[in-house]
Amino acid sequence: MEKNILNNSIDRSWIEKWEPPFIISGPCSAESEQQIIETAKRLDPAYVQVFRAGIWKPRTKPNNFEGVGKEGLQWLKNVKRNTEFMVATEIANSEHVELALSFDIDVLWIGARSTSSPFIIQEIADALEGEKDKIILVKNPIHPDIELWIGALERLFRKGVRKLGIIHRGFYTYKASKYRNQPNWNLLSKFRRFFPRIPVICDPSHICGNKEGILEIAKIAYHYFKYDGLMIESHCNPDRAWSDSQQQITPEKLLELLKKLMDSYHPYPSKNGNKKYQIQNNLDSLRIFIDELDENLISILSERMKISKQLGSLKRESDISILQPNRWGDILNKSIKLGKSLGLSEEFLEGVFKLLHKESINIQKKIE
Repeated sequence: MEKNILNNSIDRSWIEKWEPPFIISGPCSAESEQQIIETAKRLDPAYVQVFRAGIWKPRTKPNNFEGVGKEGLQWLKNVKRNTEFMVATEIANSEHVELALSFDIDVLWIGARSTSSPFIIQEIADALEGEKDKIILVKNPIHPDIELWIGALERLFRKGVRKLGIIHRGFYTYKASKYRNQPNWNLLSKFRRFFPRIPVICDPSHICGNKEGILEIAKIAYHYFKYDGLMIESHCNPDRAWSDSQQQITPEKLLELLKKLMDSYHPYPSKNGNKKYQIQNNLDSLRIFIDELDENLISILSERMKISKQLGSLKRESDISILQPNRWGDILNKSIKLGKSLGLSEEFLEGVFKLLHKESINIQKKIE
């Protein structure tokens, strides 16, 4: 599908009628009607537009709480009836779609695991065929595969769904990180260059996996990358939440966070200052990309040195010399060859790998 067709035909009316940022909030999981109603009543409708709650919660491993199911849809309907909020929940198959529509749920989002499967996306798209009124949001796939994400949107678009948007909830990472899911801001920037009209919602709760980092991520998303909105999990009693308690905040903390976010936000200045502002914004955005890559580098270097320590222990036990000139030569030559193919200079690569080799030797020498 031509990218401009998807761009030009997206219906943005659902988000453009609100003052930004568009806010979706509520608990990770619906646990009881009392919990749902209390959380909703404590959210401020002056800041929050949509109340969310997970009804179906399939977990990585069985025997954990996996959602209340259909009963929770009635609770959401009651929230919609008794408050100013639209309501939202996650769908993962055609049955979920049919049930959610039958309870007049306004916003349906497709989770990261579902986005990763074209089979599941097609099933959901078929069930939504011709749907004009509901807002359908697609979370990024678990792994940073932009084509899977685009493919999910195209499958929905081909079935007539026009009120589309995406949710950036971060990507799985194999390494140690301060985040539960790596933001990968650069990938999101590429996506938005392809599809500038598709509304983007950031999910700091799932990116962070904790309460402490939510404001920082929200600021980056809204201030620097101009996302359209945020999805932040809130709960009337987060410490007793049945799922993801560590990343949920109270409605009062959410209001405090959103006020801080807006108080620190400075939109485009007067016409004459736009160019200077844009240059600074571009500089800040590129520095965010670099900071994220630096964090990745440090994490990878830490893992590399842990393996060097294991090598040192094995060499000592086996009475093998720490310095292996042939092995070192092979590493250096292969690395220089690969790096040059990626546009890096031989001098730079040699300097980096000599430092790595020196530190690896030092670590192995310290093994007792």
